[in-house]
Amino acid sequence: MTVIPCEQNAGLRKQIEEFAETLKTQAHLLGEHGLDETEFYNSGLFRGAIERIRGQFSATMRAKREFVTHILNHMQDREYIREWESAGENNRHDYSVTMASGKIAAIELKGCLDGNNTNIFERPPHANEFVLWSVCTNPGADPRHNVWSGVHTRLSAEIIARSQRIDGLIVWDMVCGTIGRPCPKIIGNDARLNEVGPYNLPPPCIYLFPATIAAPRNNPSPKAQALESVELLSAFNACFQGEPDEINFVDFDVENRGAETLRTTRIRRGGKVAQESAPTAIRRT
Repeated sequence: MTVIPCEQNAGLRKQIEEFAETLKTQAHLLGEHGLDETEFYNSGLFRGAIERIRGQFSATMRAKREFVTHILNHMQDREYIREWESAGENNRHDYSVTMASGKIAAIELKGCLDGNNTNIFERPPHANEFVLWSVCTNPGADPRHNVWSGVHTRLSAEIIARSQRIDGLIVWDMVCGTIGRPCPKIIGNDARLNEVGPYNLPPPCIYLFPATIAAPRNNPSPKAQALESVELLSAFNACFQGEPDEINFVDFDVENRGAETLRTTRIRRGGKVAQESAPTAIRRT
């Protein structure tokens, strides 16, 4: 088992790498810049264009927010949630969701989980539940590397060091179930696809975290919450046809060794350990 059921499409990754090499060596033949090969690469035109494109892809949130809008509207229409709203630019979270019970759940959007942005979060004081949602729209990214990097390397350290409780994590976006990110949940079973606006989506990957903060003396081994304890994640799972054996439970063990605090991250799925770290010192950057 692995941290997440899906995996990177190795064939597509190879094609991306080959095309990148072709682009690096043949870019001077594109466009009407009027430069010869040496002048082109010395001018900075190629590097500048690449950085501009990279920045445009990284900076824009429009496609991601459209995706989230379709999902939350779908859930509201089917009465899995009561209402939702964008939290606005002045808040550290992105969405506020009112559940059927009246509880308030806050959602913060993240990217692929392998960058420093994953470490930046603040649980809103008014939220009964706080969930991160990874929307990684890069089809060439490695989901297994990214999710483990996010959960163990980054989130576990932040949760323990800053006492910032996260109730759970959703890993799900419009690339899931496509050629760029094949999903085992729907292979040979298209009936599990969910039509939401322009998307046909497999069930989301859901990760539940402990309800308390790990501490070496008072709480060294907190276990993940049950699905029904986090109403928002339970609603996602029910609305989009998730199965009990697909839910991921994240446990932490924490201990002091000399001057260092070490944590072990364990992810369970289907009654088995999907992935577990060695005891790792908390070193925040």
